[in-house]
Amino acid sequence: MNIRLLLAAAVLVPGLALAQVPEKKAAKPAPAKPVATVNGVPVPQARAEFLLQQQLQRGGSDNEQMRGMVREELVNREVLMQEAQKTGIAKQAEVQAQLDMARQEIIVTAYLRDWVRKHPVTDAEVQKEYERARAQHGDKEYKARHILVETEDEARALIAQLNKGGKFDDLAAKSSKDTGTAQRGGDLDWNVPATYDKAFGDAMAKLEKGKFTDTPVRTRFGFHVIQLDDVRPARFAALAEVKPRIQQMLAQKRIDELVKGLRAKAKIE
Repeated sequence: MNIRLLLAAAVLVPGLALAQVPEKKAAKPAPAKPVATVNGVPVPQARAEFLLQQQLQRGGSDNEQMRGMVREELVNREVLMQEAQKTGIAKQAEVQAQLDMARQEIIVTAYLRDWVRKHPVTDAEVQKEYERARAQHGDKEYKARHILVETEDEARALIAQLNKGGKFDDLAAKSSKDTGTAQRGGDLDWNVPATYDKAFGDAMAKLEKGKFTDTPVRTRFGFHVIQLDDVRPARFAALAEVKPRIQQMLAQKRIDELVKGLRAKAKIE
């Protein structure tokens, strides 16, 4: 029965609402049988269904064995809950605070899930983000090494040693303050330029294979000497592989914008 339509009809046709024969009330569905009764307290079937869905999401199967395990778990919880109630522990301030936080989290999560459902990320938005990321990724990957030092003078001294025939691996192991790569001869493995600071990535991409930078490259970490070992075509994942991750990322961005907007309108003291 659509209440809004009935009210509209009553306004358009005076007396209609009074002239209608009262509608018989629909019979209420019989309440679901409890999954168990513990000391006279029914354990609702809804709890069993909720817990069962949790197990299915974790890879469980909907069968008699699983439903039996769910029933036993709920009975155990009810037994413990009744005993806890006798002790009055639920009235403790810490427990009350935790219950309040749990209630808030459940409501907020349900709201956000519903909000995302009503504001879905479109395929066009996913495609646009995919193309943006692909363009930023570039079409080449670079295998490079680097030596990171504190000062420009230190970097220039290392370049001078390289020019005299010094081995990059040895100098990196001895001098680089990047402890994560020093013992590997400064090896940074395969990466695209966008992985690094712009100054670093640009300098690396300009090098020829086997060559090193003839001037220090400065980033927020310090001064680098970079050597390019190899170049290969970059592999970029197909859209189908990354679509769920892109959808999740874009949805999270929307949620962040939602929260930002709500905070802007809120009176926060």
